[in-house]
Amino acid sequence: MGFIIAISNGIISAYIPLLEVLPSYRGSGLAKRLTKLMLDSLAHVHMIDLLCDKDIMLFYEKLNMKAANGMTFRNYNILKTL
Repeated sequence: MGFIIAISNGIISAYIPLLEVLPSYRGSGLAKRLTKLMLDSLAHVHMIDLLCDKDIMLFYEKLNMKAANGMTFRNYNILKTL
């Protein structure tokens, strides 16, 4: 099993912050199917962005996404309080 989440204003932009697939389902094509469904549901939006590690970029490139530069901030200290 797995899931994908998008945040969008419904017109101009969308961001996909999370795609997760349980280890026992990895390699089954589930991530590809979930991503295609999400991209199809956001086809009316001008830009769809996501961040991923370099070793996953090829996965998204195969789905017609393009590499781009960006900036991030991670507050790892907050994780210590959870």
